[in-house]
Amino acid sequence: MKLTELLSGIENCSCGRTHPCPIKHVIIEDGAIGRLSEIADGYKNILIIADNNTYRAAGERVASALGDRVYDTLIFPDKLLVPNECAIEKINGRISEGCDLIVGIGSGVISDLAKYTSYTHSLPYYIVATAPSMDGYASVGAALILGGMKVTENAHVPEAIIADTSVLREAPMDMIIAGYGDIIGKYSCLNDWQLAAIVRDEYICKTVLSETFEAVERTRGAIKGILERCPEAIATLTEALISVGILMAYVGNSRPASGSEHHLSHYFEIVGIERGERYLSHGLDVFYSSLVTAKIREELAELFESEKEILPAEFEGDYGEKIRRIYGRSAEGVLKLQEKLGFYSERGERVAIYSERRKEIARLLRKAPSYREVEEMLYEAGLSPKDFVKLYGEEKIRDGVLYSKDLKDRYTVLWAYTDIKR
Repeated sequence: MKLTELLSGIENCSCGRTHPCPIKHVIIEDGAIGRLSEIADGYKNILIIADNNTYRAAGERVASALGDRVYDTLIFPDKLLVPNECAIEKINGRISEGCDLIVGIGSGVISDLAKYTSYTHSLPYYIVATAPSMDGYASVGAALILGGMKVTENAHVPEAIIADTSVLREAPMDMIIAGYGDIIGKYSCLNDWQLAAIVRDEYICKTVLSETFEAVERTRGAIKGILERCPEAIATLTEALISVGILMAYVGNSRPASGSEHHLSHYFEIVGIERGERYLSHGLDVFYSSLVTAKIREELAELFESEKEILPAEFEGDYGEKIRRIYGRSAEGVLKLQEKLGFYSERGERVAIYSERRKEIARLLRKAPSYREVEEMLYEAGLSPKDFVKLYGEEKIRDGVLYSKDLKDRYTVLWAYTDIKR
């Protein structure tokens, strides 16, 4: 299905739901910023939000296109911008009573901040993409760090997404590869979604599943052109990132785009912030973490295919103490979340399902790319798994496998891995 068709929504889907799409404009082309003037014609008091890097990339062109309709511009400094309470408050302080549109210039963090603050002020927003680095441009969720916790707050989709390929192809290569990695991570999360449907009877839309998978396959086939900054390949990547965002909006959550590999990515970020340690960009962490989850699936598939009895794992030590060791100041939020969810108390029920449907589960786990296939994708993109291990160390990665699941209210293969005695 083409992006233009996705924008039209789906009525009476085979899953039993109707999937609307309220996004009015998605423009992916060379010179797309020049079309801002026409599509923003009805707005008179516009606030621009950017950081120094994104403003250098596209700010002057955006300001020129919007002219005197811009009443204020907030540019965050070069230091690492965290989407937390401080950043939100700065934006809130610049939203005047007459503001009728927020235009964000940037990618992940700027997009999430524009999305969230416009939503809380009941304002529309546009996002001018400066890098094909993540899949949140068209999603309803805003990924924020509030109270030290990585949370996804409900917000709304942009009224317009402007993706000027002349800007996107000049983005730093690590950001381009981050976007590619975010897409490759869908192999992992789509498998998680199907596993959740088997184990916990979660809702799943086969149309959304299929459309997401096709977008991933198209992008995977474009890696050579992406590395060469070919405009067509960059457009393919960008279209996939935006399409996945729309597909998330279709089902009302991030299931089509986020699973165990994203939970590991969030873990590395939260722990990095807590400890003052370096962490990779979201998409790169997702890409590398997909290798970790591929290994987990292979190990579980071997167990389910064997004659070995499936038994519940015995949890050793004090759970709260372990969470506090790993998450520090964020630990209480993690503990409260899991207390509310009760996922640990459901372990016996899940283990019974693993035993009952072990062959079906094994077949599903084998459908995801193998460890070797994901490793080859990393090498094709110019990345080495050794760099990932060197940065984080085996202990941090092992802790992530065991406890990144506790950050979220979502069942993934990470729960299956820790549910079972191995």
